[in-house]
Amino acid sequence: MTENHVRTIAILGLVALAAIPAHAQRSALAQQVFAAESSFAATLANHDSAGFATFVATDAIFFGGREPSRGRSEVVASWIGFFRTPAAPFSWRPQTVEVLSSGTLALSSGPVFDPTGKQISVFNSIWRKDPDGRWRVVFDKGSPLCNCQAPPDSAGR
Repeated sequence: MTENHVRTIAILGLVALAAIPAHAQRSALAQQVFAAESSFAATLANHDSAGFATFVATDAIFFGGREPSRGRSEVVASWIGFFRTPAAPFSWRPQTVEVLSSGTLALSSGPVFDPTGKQISVFNSIWRKDPDGRWRVVFDKGSPLCNCQAPPDSAGR
């Protein structure tokens, strides 16, 4: 084996070792966001509007009405009716979480259910890790279910 081969193998090994902590860190951050999203969803089930507010960024934008709700106060005001019903009018749970390599932004997405457990929608939330170390939602938008077929692949199938 030549000196160049040894050097190349050593460099590749170092690159592989450097990638492991980054992946492990993103995985740990994704678990944090998953837990935050799950706790956020529990606030509605538990009729805890004050707890709900702690997961909403001060500059958040939530889509759901005719116009987006801008800022924590508007978001909480637009959701307050959901907390006043005897039973939660819907529920959600995270299914997918991805975190940017910077560790500062994340996407969570998953199903939304009616009170009988039937899936009625899909939510998408963008989370930001704030300076205090807490993850908060900065954008939130639900989407109706689509019974769409996947587009054909490049071979036209």
